[in-house]
Amino acid sequence: MTLEEILRQIQPLDKQAIDAAWKHWDSIAKPLRSLGKLEQVVVQAAGIQRTPKVDLTRKALIVLCADNGVVEEGVTQTGQEVTAQVAENFLQEKATAGILCRKTGADIFPVDMGIYRDTCIRNCKIAYGTKNMAKEPAMTREQAIQGIETGIMLALEKKKEGYQLLATGEMGIGNTTTSSAMASVLLHREPEEVTGRGAGLSTAGLNKKVETIKKAIAMHKPDPEDPIDVLAKVGGFDIAGMIGVYLGGAAAHMPVVIDGFISCVAALTAMRICSTAGDYMIASHVSKEPAAVMLLDAIGKEAFLTCGMCLGEGSGAVALFPLLDMGLEVYRKMATFEENDIETYVPLD
Repeated sequence: MTLEEILRQIQPLDKQAIDAAWKHWDSIAKPLRSLGKLEQVVVQAAGIQRTPKVDLTRKALIVLCADNGVVEEGVTQTGQEVTAQVAENFLQEKATAGILCRKTGADIFPVDMGIYRDTCIRNCKIAYGTKNMAKEPAMTREQAIQGIETGIMLALEKKKEGYQLLATGEMGIGNTTTSSAMASVLLHREPEEVTGRGAGLSTAGLNKKVETIKKAIAMHKPDPEDPIDVLAKVGGFDIAGMIGVYLGGAAAHMPVVIDGFISCVAALTAMRICSTAGDYMIASHVSKEPAAVMLLDAIGKEAFLTCGMCLGEGSGAVALFPLLDMGLEVYRKMATFEENDIETYVPLD
């Protein structure tokens, strides 16, 4: 399905289901709205699934994996060979996200969007890594759209397979550089404000990273009013895939959990393409990357967790799954005021 076709299918949340979910929460024998965000997220899911009988039993983490040509500039602590190694470890539950998925009962699906070599994970490769954005655009506009449409396909596929909740993850050495460049343009912030140390850069390494981002932006002049242009010029195939998962999830009436900084950049880009898609997103945690709070503010989301995490892979998104299960368990099983023969609480002025 093309990007244009999927955008026409994204609709606002169902207000009737939202009202019914709030009515049920308010009938439960506890102080009104006392579970805070746990109540809000169940109501959001009701609006997404278009029924107050929310079901989030089957969960999938889609990890988009790709390499980035900008690694040539020395902006990372490790080489791009690590991308393929970690991506293949997901299938053997040797990577963090794989272990967390097993613990939370979620399924993990790593996808090769553009790793520099062939791998044993699912092959949806756009190319063998992006170009070096410090010398030329990271990808063509056509490749950017292809990456987005691949993510859309993956989300729709999971819907057909019976999954009810998606989460986004990524793996790609150099992708904090690409995501920082995109954040700088989309947020109208200087690279120094949005760029962090990634996987442990020294101060000299961080300065090199910032200068590389500045050079790429100055050279290619990505248009902040055209999110696909920003993606194509300074982004990555992993980010393109995540954008597609957000858009495809929205079209399929599935909630999609945002991970950390890089996932937030993809979420903001998806919202710039279709603002209504933001209604289908759930923010999991506040990454310790410098732009994390800026991005959450830009997409209008409050995260559940503040753990100082910056691992990526979807690890923060999966960490939210048990909280969602607990909130939904109360929503489904707790007795009402009427069943307990307790006077119903009413909102106070």
